[in-house]
Amino acid sequence: MAYILNIETATKNCSVSLAKDGKTIALKELNDGGYSHAEKLHEFIQLVIDESKISLSDLNAIAVSKGPGSYTGLRIGVSAAKGLCFALNIPLISINTLQSLAQSITVSEGYIIPLLDARRMEVYSAVYANNKNVRDVQAEIIDETSFDDYLSKDTVYFLGDGAEKCKNSIIHKNANFIDNKFPSANEMSALSYIKYKKNDIEDVAYFEPFYLKDFVVTTAKKKV
Repeated sequence: MAYILNIETATKNCSVSLAKDGKTIALKELNDGGYSHAEKLHEFIQLVIDESKISLSDLNAIAVSKGPGSYTGLRIGVSAAKGLCFALNIPLISINTLQSLAQSITVSEGYIIPLLDARRMEVYSAVYANNKNVRDVQAEIIDETSFDDYLSKDTVYFLGDGAEKCKNSIIHKNANFIDNKFPSANEMSALSYIKYKKNDIEDVAYFEPFYLKDFVVTTAKKKV
């Protein structure tokens, strides 16, 4: 029996699940349009532990969404996960954010393309088919030719907070846009258990999130 705590903070959804042998038994999340991770994450961790009637010492591993995604959100989630791993002396598992987002829908054929907003007309994306990754994560600027290679072959399902900005650019009979989907710790449960059984874990001391792009600090313009 394995209890794994899953933490997802790569986007505006602050999400925590507790899974037993790969199945979610408790889930707390909030996607209110803002970044509430700093205020809600530790509260949600305690809530799923209490709801499951176990203690932190019963956990076998901590899984965290590794990105790509929000720089600040990823830092908060990874810092919390690493702190718990150090304190409890248990392994750390990392889950690709786009992979878990792709797991939120089931299709019998075609491609699943999860998209995360990377500001302006840029998105983070990957391509999946038959539960397998067929194109690795990329940061790309969306235009009318984006994903033509896949749209010309089969139905393509776009989902995630980056999909909304693509609707006016990607016009194709094979394009399907699925609303209100976002990375969640619920989909992490099965993925983290697979990695746990394989002992596919991270070095807690040196693990860093997968930012994909460098963090850029901007300064406000002076008012004239």
